[in-house]
Amino acid sequence: MIIDPIGRDEARELARRELEKQMYQDNSSWLEKLWDQFTDWLNGLFEDASAPQAQGNGGGWVSIVIILVILAAAIAIVAWLMRGRRLTRSRKAPLLEEKPSASRDHRDAAERHAAAGQWAEAIRERLRAIARDLEERAILGPRPGRTADELAAEAGQALPELATDLLTGVRIFDDVWYGDRPGTAEGYATLTTLDERVRATRPRPLDGGGKDGEDEADGQGVLQGAGADPAAGGWRSPYIPAETGGEGR
Repeated sequence: MIIDPIGRDEARELARRELEKQMYQDNSSWLEKLWDQFTDWLNGLFEDASAPQAQGNGGGWVSIVIILVILAAAIAIVAWLMRGRRLTRSRKAPLLEEKPSASRDHRDAAERHAAAGQWAEAIRERLRAIARDLEERAILGPRPGRTADELAAEAGQALPELATDLLTGVRIFDDVWYGDRPGTAEGYATLTTLDERVRATRPRPLDGGGKDGEDEADGQGVLQGAGADPAAGGWRSPYIPAETGGEGR
């Protein structure tokens, strides 16, 4: 059988038609191509790592090291992402529990935890003592569901001279309770110092609370949300029953 020869132009046209067929088309995106190149490279690493002592396979041990580095990086990224999600969710948890409590009770609990070396619990109770003390002295209004971060923001506005220290104290609390960092004696000492400084602040009186300005001048004005105890001759925390007295420490 004799086949008639074809000319150059006819051969070029036949080749063009053949290459236009779907089987020859590569419609993958650049990301897919990059992924294919990465998987090919990774498969090559696994092939080399499967026989590191084989003759002519000098890169076998190098491949093993590279694979271990990749796995460690992947685990670290996943752990970081999971930690970020949990931290965001957990930081929305209320600092104070719904049941009534007094600042002195939280301080006593903090000291007990500190004596037992339970620094995380001690830090939490000391920050709770600060939050309750601010409410007892009407520097902050009682608000169920207040988070530690909200405490720092609101108390920082009421006590601007302590705003930075409040943020530092809350950051220690967040790192310990939501950031998987261990509590330390130094962290608890920082919260204790902050508690003492907060307690040393004077409650802000209402404007015009003193007679002819005298009460306001000596710090004995009427307090927002607080109750005056005539028998004791001074201010009494609204969180402490009248028969027990106390200063809302």
